[in-house]
Amino acid sequence: MKHDWDLIERLLHEAQNSAGKPFAPRRYAEELAEEHENAGEHVDNLDHLRAEAARYEARLLHNGFIEPRPEEEGGNGENFILTARGAQLLSMLDSSIPGSEHPREVLDEAGEAALTPEVFDRLAPKANLSETG
Repeated sequence: MKHDWDLIERLLHEAQNSAGKPFAPRRYAEELAEEHENAGEHVDNLDHLRAEAARYEARLLHNGFIEPRPEEEGGNGENFILTARGAQLLSMLDSSIPGSEHPREVLDEAGEAALTPEVFDRLAPKANLSETG
């Protein structure tokens, strides 16, 4: 199973920037789908993408990539901040940085387990190494 790293990247960016507003994973999935469509990439099933976004939100929270945003940082009980693990994942996935494909490939090799703390923490140093080493 491969993760939708573009969607996870979007969720992490939105968590990072969610001060004072509710976190809305389904809306972020819709925005991502619209961007893909505008770039000429067909999105097969928007409902599935929305559901995936909600599942990823739960997994990212449960596995320590995001945590509730403190009130003094704009927290409202419905938004998040990145943990150190989440910030590391976001830096690995950042599509604006050349070479972001390699960390995604390393994470894909772990399959479903890539977003578990034990596996991610073991893979992250390897994924940050360039392909040529």
